[in-house]
Amino acid sequence: MPEPHPTPPFKAALVQMTASKSLDKNLAFLEDTIREAAGNGAAYILTPENSLLMDLDGQRVAEVTGSTAYAEALTSLHQLAGEHGVTLHIGATPVLLSAASSGPQLSNRSFLIGPDGQLIGQYDKIHMFDVSLPGGESYRESATYKPGAEAVVVDGSFAKIGLTICYDLRFPSLYRALAQAGAEMITVPAAFTQYTGKAHWHVLLRARAIETGCFVFASAQTGAHETGRSTFGHSLIVSPWGEVLVDGGTEPGVSYADIDLTEIGVSRRAVPSLTHDRDFIAPTASP
Repeated sequence: MPEPHPTPPFKAALVQMTASKSLDKNLAFLEDTIREAAGNGAAYILTPENSLLMDLDGQRVAEVTGSTAYAEALTSLHQLAGEHGVTLHIGATPVLLSAASSGPQLSNRSFLIGPDGQLIGQYDKIHMFDVSLPGGESYRESATYKPGAEAVVVDGSFAKIGLTICYDLRFPSLYRALAQAGAEMITVPAAFTQYTGKAHWHVLLRARAIETGCFVFASAQTGAHETGRSTFGHSLIVSPWGEVLVDGGTEPGVSYADIDLTEIGVSRRAVPSLTHDRDFIAPTASP
């Protein structure tokens, strides 16, 4: 296993928000909270899934993401990172891939921006949220979004960062692969539903941290959105030993934690399971 970065402790910040269909309102909230976090000494700032736009109508999302205003909003966030000298992680936001007449095709994409304002990595969400929940909630992300095909670890200078998004959280093999490729932090920007969040959010994030010996950062959407969707909130930072370092509760705002990467080595030496894989014959599924 690669050794953790010998970097000093740093302050991390999670932005929690109730995103809307309004690009302007979402951008204004992000700019205000990113400035606040930078002013409070955060070196790394993570925003949630759907940071710039929360809309369930694929055609409307395509129209906004294909606009000049959307491109300018992304550019302004790059500039903001450079202005404050922070690593800014736009957890996920829709990106238009194609506006074909048969229907738009989008990507749910994460952008990692360095303190010079330049893009240092990106990731397209692999696992699509296609579910029907008790109570009538139904989501078919694959109807308009193209799944990514590549797991990504980015060298963020102070840490190697494994990138995931929301529903990816339910696929532990992805997280093990990221950790074994050198990830020290794994990010899970999300818009978890109230129903699934209450049942699974905390336990899944703690499990992924424990299994990988990584810090896990999870920025969340929260509250009632104008789309009719309600999200769980509770942005979390979890230590490699599975301890919750900060819980953002249910209100929009910023949460902070001081991160010491030496904890990774301590946890992994105590339980070195990432080095104990063995080949095995998988069972055959019953008919």
